[in-house]
Amino acid sequence: MNYDLYIGDYAYSSWSLRGWLLVHRFGLSARNTMIPFIKKDVAEQMAQVGTARTVPTLVCDDGAVISESAAIAEELAVRHPEAGIWPSDPVARATARTLLAEMASGFTALRNDCPMSLRVCYYDASPSDAVLADLARLEQIWSNARAQRTSDGPWLLGDYSAADAFFAPVAGRIAGYSLPIGEHGAAYVAAHLADPAFRRWRAMGLVHGPDLPWYRKDYPQTDWPGPTPRAALAVETGPSENDACPYSGKAPTHFMQMDGRTFGFCNPFCRDKTVADPEAWPAFMALV
Repeated sequence: MNYDLYIGDYAYSSWSLRGWLLVHRFGLSARNTMIPFIKKDVAEQMAQVGTARTVPTLVCDDGAVISESAAIAEELAVRHPEAGIWPSDPVARATARTLLAEMASGFTALRNDCPMSLRVCYYDASPSDAVLADLARLEQIWSNARAQRTSDGPWLLGDYSAADAFFAPVAGRIAGYSLPIGEHGAAYVAAHLADPAFRRWRAMGLVHGPDLPWYRKDYPQTDWPGPTPRAALAVETGPSENDACPYSGKAPTHFMQMDGRTFGFCNPFCRDKTVADPEAWPAFMALV
């Protein structure tokens, strides 16, 4: 089944991250279309996509247009029951749906005070009492979910589900603002930061699009707390070991070096997202 996924800026669009994970984290595929926030109004840019006016929006090959992340989760689960978007256990599935619904409608202080910004990590952010209350609520519901796990694993209900996709941007906020969280909550945040799909999204966010000043905060900055990317750098010329871009199969025109070896890509974005975090990209690492 073919999909077109309309998303906002990788570094800043938390809802787009959820929609992207609902597709790509579960082994599905879609053609991604970027709706940049720096340009004209998102609704105006989306005017050609049926009645959709927000990102993410998923367009199906049968003409269905789904423009709410929760609806995307439900529809993909129906169309792809084998993907495991919801837990198979009834109690775990009910819990996952409840978690997703609360995330979609709640935690407004955390979302308003700490907008997702994956290019920086702040500290001494002095969270308000309302943000601290949101963090306490997160720990409560995450702890309740862990008690209902049907399998081992770092995720809320054992195996990764739509609920985890919805909390991925929350993990990015907690990490990106160095917010206080308990031991189990910190382990859950770390699982997101180490997840290859999350790392791929963040790598794209590091290199695609301009910095958006309205997301900037006047807090001191520190290093991102996730896994340290393997060292790599962009270079001007080849030749490369590979004769085809690992993502498109096209002839290389842009190059990077890692461990003294040169690899080629079909455009600057393919190269730069790989340089940002080489080990996040299985297609590239297959060359290594």
